[in-house]
Amino acid sequence: MTGAYAAAVGATILVTGGAGFIGSHVVDLLLAEGHAVRVVDALLPAAHRERPAYLDPAAEWIDGDLRDPAIATRAVAGVDHVSHQAAMVGLGVNLRDLPDYVGNNDLATAQLLSALAERGFDGRFVLASSMVIYGEGRYACPQHQIVGPAPRRATDLDAGRFEPTCPRCGRALEFCTVPEDAPGAPRSVYAATKLAQEHLCAAFGSETGVPVTALRYHNVYGPRMPRETPYAGVASIFRSAYAAGRAPRVFEDGAQRRDFVHVRDVARANLLALTAETPCRGAFNVASGTPRTVLAMAHALARACDAPPELAPVVTGSWRAGDVRHIVAAPERAAERLGFRAEEDFDAGMDEFAAAPLRT
Repeated sequence: MTGAYAAAVGATILVTGGAGFIGSHVVDLLLAEGHAVRVVDALLPAAHRERPAYLDPAAEWIDGDLRDPAIATRAVAGVDHVSHQAAMVGLGVNLRDLPDYVGNNDLATAQLLSALAERGFDGRFVLASSMVIYGEGRYACPQHQIVGPAPRRATDLDAGRFEPTCPRCGRALEFCTVPEDAPGAPRSVYAATKLAQEHLCAAFGSETGVPVTALRYHNVYGPRMPRETPYAGVASIFRSAYAAGRAPRVFEDGAQRRDFVHVRDVARANLLALTAETPCRGAFNVASGTPRTVLAMAHALARACDAPPELAPVVTGSWRAGDVRHIVAAPERAAERLGFRAEEDFDAGMDEFAAAPLRT
């Protein structure tokens, strides 16, 4: 049972990383749509201590690591489609994390694909990718049009000069939305492993004919985010600060632009990719289409948390290696081909996020 027919009558869908923040919302939506769901999750210590109570018991559960060939074979047996959410995320602590990122993201993906090939899988494969593969984003120079920005120098960052400049004339650049055909330019170990995942899955699709959809998530927020760790996103870091009675600390000048997209919108993008009448091959930005600065998000969350004035966001002026200045999506391809448009209201989403418990 494959393709649109399988999706229409109720498919069996494997969700890897289905106990996680995004994966569990994908599980919820697929179950609500009448599909049978199998979850496999390694319960990495940086993400979970045990199977979370929020994971719907209607989903079949496999506690295991996809790097284990036996687990991968068991996970793919009899499934019609795959939503591959499992990954180690975040900037991490330092380069000693590199083997863990490569193992959990790339080796696990390779083992999953190998098991699918061995089984003769012919359904749909949806990969949770990320906007981090774009690196510093997309910029335009008044003289040289679209250019790749020069690397930001430590001396400039120390002096508070955060905006990228043109590598040809040194002028200030204007940020642009990034389309899916922009070249990959990862600036961190995590980003490099996500780009490698895309290449592995594309090669698998080319070899087998399986339609592969890579969903490039932008800054996802919402219920079930983990507490602050080196592997958490900026929204959970700020939310953890308010929960602890601390003012969130904003890097640089807070004017970095991002696209914050609600986790339920991300889950819906997965559903569309799995059930569209015609498979949607290729990469798609999954974003709200409305860029905001990191500082604006921090203030919105402060209002939602009813934080007192003394907990107002603190702009530090400090910076982190591997961070990028602006990364904002072009959402048109996802709207036209996938039928995806973000629906969740940002302010309502912040209110919900402020009231939701953070995952431990």
